Amino acid sequence: MQIQPENFLTVEDIANTPRSNGSAVRSALLAEVLRGSGHVRRDVRLRVHGESMLPALWPGDVVEIASCSLEDLRPGEIVLALREDRLFLHRLIAPCTPDGFRLRGDSMPGYDPQYPPEALLGRLVPSVRHGRGRSSAVLSRALGMLFCYSAAARRLALKLHGWRAVSAGAARNQFRNSETI
Repeated sequence: MQIQPENFLTVEDIANTPRSNGSAVRSALLAEVLRGSGHVRRDVRLRVHGESMLPALWPGDVVEIASCSLEDLRPGEIVLALREDRLFLHRLIAPCTPDGFRLRGDSMPGYDPQYPPEALLGRLVPSVRHGRGRSSAVLSRALGMLFCYSAAARRLALKLHGWRAVSAGAARNQFRNSETI
């Protein structure tokens, strides 16, 4: 059993709420949680589904998002935004302005349309795996451009990542089995 802080919500919690059969409903509920009133920091865990942030984020990764304000953000950070009832977890590419902010997926050829300030939901909580600082953002963007323009490189990277995930799962299972003996 995993114990979580009281103000912590996972995607599984959202998916099990009544009348949440559509992604628009889940996105709206998630937005409401992260925008919650008061000074309580709200965190949410999400599973990544797309490939637009390769190699920084891979399909199947579980990431933690913390609520924040536009003033807290710096270019290079990965943020969560809501547009047209869809969630986008992309990199902030320029300082925020009163008119909004611009994002871009690391392996996408162009920028996202400008987001209004109210579209911001939170930012990725840095972990050891996701790195910190500008240098990891630059490296991620460089590799992302390779994946953007080379379908073969993208397929190879996804296949290698899948093998790594399978072998890591097998190693965890072997470790668990050895503990019970």
